[in-house]
Amino acid sequence: MRIVVGISGASGAIYGVRLLERLRRRSDVEIHLVLTRSGEKTLYLETGRLAADVKKLADFAYPLEDIGCRLASGSYPTDGMAIAPCSVHTMSAIAAGISSNLLVRAADVTLKERRRLVLMVRESPFHLGHLRTMAALAEMGAIIAPPIPGFYHHPQTVMDIVDHSVDRVLSLVGLPDPEARQWQGEGQ
Repeated sequence: MRIVVGISGASGAIYGVRLLERLRRRSDVEIHLVLTRSGEKTLYLETGRLAADVKKLADFAYPLEDIGCRLASGSYPTDGMAIAPCSVHTMSAIAAGISSNLLVRAADVTLKERRRLVLMVRESPFHLGHLRTMAALAEMGAIIAPPIPGFYHHPQTVMDIVDHSVDRVLSLVGLPDPEARQWQGEGQ
């Protein structure tokens, strides 16, 4: 499978890193990465990691300005895309069809080709404009999946909480982790 991963400048860079790490474990996935400039900065501020280190987790990494690359065309088949984290700026640009950079263009292509697009929108609280934008994206076929953890799996660490949200994204793009803890019902 070919999966596109976008990392925008919203807080929560660990979600994008962890998604890449989890995808990297799989031999059946080809990973394409688009990292924004603000994503690079947030990545460093929150994790201490450099963009070059994170790009090594992908099979292909593209400059944000490269709107002529293969991800910008629907004729290049991919199986889905996840933006983790997804800033409100990026979410809004996707909803408006403002394809001014590769991240937004790749998301636009994903929607127009009716492929899975999962947005880990990282903002709180949401105002009415955010909610209307999310509703518009959902109507277009996007899956809005803010990283809102469940606690039925009894997380012990921050990474347990991060992994819970990443497990949901993996499932939503069609790559469920068979080892992910799933709700089995009360008392199970």
